[in-house]
Amino acid sequence: MQQALQKFGKFLSGMVMPNIGAFIAWGLITALFIPDGWFPNADLATLVDPILIYLLPVLIGYQGGKMLAGDRGAITGAIATMGVVGGADQAMLMGAMVIGPFAGLVLKTFDKAVEGKIKAGFEMLVNNFSVGIIGMFLAIFGYYAIGPVMTTILGFLSVGVAWLVENSLLPLVSVFVEPAKVLFLNNALNHGIFTPLGIEQAQEAGKSIMYLIESNPGPGFGVLLAYMLFAKDKATKDSAPGAAIIHFFGGIHEIYFPYILMNPTMIIAPILGSAAAVFYYAMVGAGLVGPSSPGSIIAYLAVAPKGDTLLILIGVAIATAVSFAVSVPILKMSSEQSLEEAQAKMSDMKSQSKGMAAPQDIKLPATVNKIVFSCDAGMGSSAMGATKFRNRIKDLNTGITVINTSVDSVPPDADIVVCQEVLKDRVKVVNGRPLVITIGNFLADENLNKLYTEIANSKGGATPAPSPAPSAPAPSAAPGQEVMVAQGIRIGLPVMDKESAIREAGKLLHDLGCVDAGYIDAMVERERKVSTYMGLGVAIPHGTGEAKKHVKKTGIVFLQCPEGIEFVDGEKAKLIFGIAGIGDEHLDLLAKIAEVVEDDDQIEQLLNAKTPEEVLKLFA
Repeated sequence: MQQALQKFGKFLSGMVMPNIGAFIAWGLITALFIPDGWFPNADLATLVDPILIYLLPVLIGYQGGKMLAGDRGAITGAIATMGVVGGADQAMLMGAMVIGPFAGLVLKTFDKAVEGKIKAGFEMLVNNFSVGIIGMFLAIFGYYAIGPVMTTILGFLSVGVAWLVENSLLPLVSVFVEPAKVLFLNNALNHGIFTPLGIEQAQEAGKSIMYLIESNPGPGFGVLLAYMLFAKDKATKDSAPGAAIIHFFGGIHEIYFPYILMNPTMIIAPILGSAAAVFYYAMVGAGLVGPSSPGSIIAYLAVAPKGDTLLILIGVAIATAVSFAVSVPILKMSSEQSLEEAQAKMSDMKSQSKGMAAPQDIKLPATVNKIVFSCDAGMGSSAMGATKFRNRIKDLNTGITVINTSVDSVPPDADIVVCQEVLKDRVKVVNGRPLVITIGNFLADENLNKLYTEIANSKGGATPAPSPAPSAPAPSAAPGQEVMVAQGIRIGLPVMDKESAIREAGKLLHDLGCVDAGYIDAMVERERKVSTYMGLGVAIPHGTGEAKKHVKKTGIVFLQCPEGIEFVDGEKAKLIFGIAGIGDEHLDLLAKIAEVVEDDDQIEQLLNAKTPEEVLKLFA
């Protein structure tokens, strides 16, 4: 449930965060030039409404469409958003957050439906006209349906907020906000909920209390001050002053989360501190003219309306004082965790919020003879991971065999199985014997580093006597068949969404005669199950285990995307290798790819390559 909320929250904030500079610009222009601003200017004040009514919604709709369907989705989202804007009599930020992704989804569905059915030479015509026609119909739909509906919803929400304020109940929001922040839902709350609501209020009243709820630095600052003065653990006490400075002046709220996690009852302090400040702000009618991002005291004051600066500072001081006063007795009465333990716990939570494996304590079995890297199909990810790890431990002379298999084919004599987090239960079902180490990716993962360290530090790791028999060489590709060819290499691809990139790689494999059309959908399905992002900016999309029936011959294609394509949260792949393999014919090239991506200079050469021939030369 938490991961689902985090994923949805990140999706909402993902539409706002890239455009936060535009929101700040609007807030500054409003604070400076409106009649009640710091430097009233009637001419410049005319910028306020056009930015709010047109620019901000269109930017959000553009970003929402782009998140689902790349650049063409972005344009479709922007067109559709204009229909929503035209069909409402107020700023349609929340409407844009609905119609933008919907437009991207519609275009994506259309592209999938016509894939492989467009005659050669007509691709650009279909691409451009589909954006225009779909955008037009969605703009009409937005004008008559989304705009009026969102106006009604915003009316109810505004009445609800007004009711909370009039009845002095708005502080109760803090009971949900502060725990949600510690669960890394802060950006989702601030930019997905409070910012759109705040825009509506600021348009009517020139400021909004919504901007003061989540981003107030006072509650966290009070907690850090308490630790700074009264913490029992010396390391924790010594770290608190630096954290307090970074939090208060830098606006990095995440820095105080470990101090809450090391003593969960401390969450009461920021809840009460935030509630006290919100109560005060509601009582005096304070607000900001725009979002404070980051939530630092400097950003707070930058978007404070003229005449409210002192009120804002008093609210921050109240939040700090209440939070500090509540923190001190809790701190004195409790037995603390160490800061290191709390940071480890926070790292676990952050990893889980991204769908990655949490750091794992690794204790080797008494004897380790075989390590198996396992993925869904046993075709690409695990093969490259096994190759890299095999080369890494080669100089240790442990006698350990490192192989790769599909998750359903783990051999019974495996001592350690390395797989991605979402596959661990399948490994245990198939074979309950081995130590299972979960990872986020196969090339650069902390748990792999820990495994290597344990092996390096172990006394005799494997049974040295029976050194593994040399494995039979992987069968080469059929005579005259090259696994990677110039026609399967694309240089300088523009930014697009992950699925489009995977389909592009699948289409190349199909055009080269390596697979039939069913393999492309299997590649997309494989990515939905488990990401093929390997780390180090590399992804190797391939089909599921069941999709091997669609493979006609072994082939690897290469896509170079200099600006990167987001494969997992915050991780972009710039080098994408699409794989279709029969047996082990592709393993030699995968081993070479693993070597290349370990070398920063060779990665740079791949990123800067201008021709397919330059790429092939690196893998020769």
